[in-house]
Amino acid sequence: MRRSLLLLLLAITMAGTVSAQQNYVPAPENLKNRAEFQDMKFGVFIHWGIYSMMADGEWIMNNKNINWQEYAKLADGFYPSKFDAKKWVADVKAAGAKYICITSRHHDGFSMFHTRQSSYNIVDGTPFKRDIIKELADECHKEGIKLHFYYSQLDWRRADYFPLGRTGRGVGRTEQGNWDSYHRFMLNQLTELLTNYGEIGAIWFDGQWDQPADFDWRLREIYDHIHSIQPGCLIISNHHLAPQEGEDAQTFEKDLPGQNTTGFSGNAAIGELPLETCETMNNSWGYNITDLKYKSEKELIHYLVKAAGNNANLLMNVGPRPDGTFPDIAIQRYKAMGDWLKVYGESIYGTRGGFVTPRDWGVTTQKENRLFVHILNLKDSSLYLPLNGKKVKSARLFLDKRPVKFTQDADGVLLKLDKVPDELDYVVELELK
Repeated sequence: MRRSLLLLLLAITMAGTVSAQQNYVPAPENLKNRAEFQDMKFGVFIHWGIYSMMADGEWIMNNKNINWQEYAKLADGFYPSKFDAKKWVADVKAAGAKYICITSRHHDGFSMFHTRQSSYNIVDGTPFKRDIIKELADECHKEGIKLHFYYSQLDWRRADYFPLGRTGRGVGRTEQGNWDSYHRFMLNQLTELLTNYGEIGAIWFDGQWDQPADFDWRLREIYDHIHSIQPGCLIISNHHLAPQEGEDAQTFEKDLPGQNTTGFSGNAAIGELPLETCETMNNSWGYNITDLKYKSEKELIHYLVKAAGNNANLLMNVGPRPDGTFPDIAIQRYKAMGDWLKVYGESIYGTRGGFVTPRDWGVTTQKENRLFVHILNLKDSSLYLPLNGKKVKSARLFLDKRPVKFTQDADGVLLKLDKVPDELDYVVELELK
């Protein structure tokens, strides 16, 4: 592995961006970051851009077929006077989240960072004149929060994004057909994101689904370019497919791994990479003033627990208002999750999905020889767990450490609870022999 890695890095040094190769060999720091990513378990997704001014989600330019020149005028009035990176990070920490993934550039083409590749950015194109990504990065590094960058692979504005994809066809964009130009633009922006903002935990791509399956995005060239700048940076792509060569984690949109209740995951197989589920707190990613259908505290905590039991992280979204503040109800929900994690975090952070697979009653998480049984929905006072030949040394309630009675047979263990569980999450800790 070491020899292959050295050869790969040498090729990058000599040739700049490397062409696609047969086998991607992750750097040691990349493997380390993968494990740390799995340990973090909970992140906050932030969808924010000039689209927040219209308060109807991040897809409004496409959904309303707004002419790209008219849409661009939103930037002239974008002045998030209440944006405070310190407050954002404090709210994220209060939620118990360990990382942030923020939209550096969404499908509308507007860059939320100071880029030299286009004046269509928050510093050069708005009266605000501040690089919110830089301020956020500085605060994240200061407070020990990992920072990931969402980056759109498609663009509803640029003429060199050609051939046109499935979306953005009604915005009046002029077709020029210069993919090489657009490809260079993306590489140059990614270089800026990976050199101007310190250590970045991940680049989170979105948009591959916009082109036909046989379209050549030159992904390995892009992926190798990222790894040449920051070898430890994870590459995650929301393409709704099985993991592809050069990627470091697999994400699932609005579903737990292996499920497809929302239709985004298709037949995507679960790979061997670290897993993540990204989800909205209400029904919208970007700020939507009429969408008050927020998930309850119980639903959000259960989502977090189920994600951990499915060996995945949960990336829970918030869409800030145009003034730069999180909606009040979102802050309340995050705080409820954080308060719960203060008590039960040991059964979530640093765990992996337990060997007892998810069931109707709940899930298990595991840390070495400790199995945490998260009972979310049980109508009985006893629970049988198949243990695949493993033996239980002790059982106790996680909350107050009171012992739980149990009997074992050759196939598993029967937990005898004092009552029918009615808590939000009734956690039993088993110590295995």
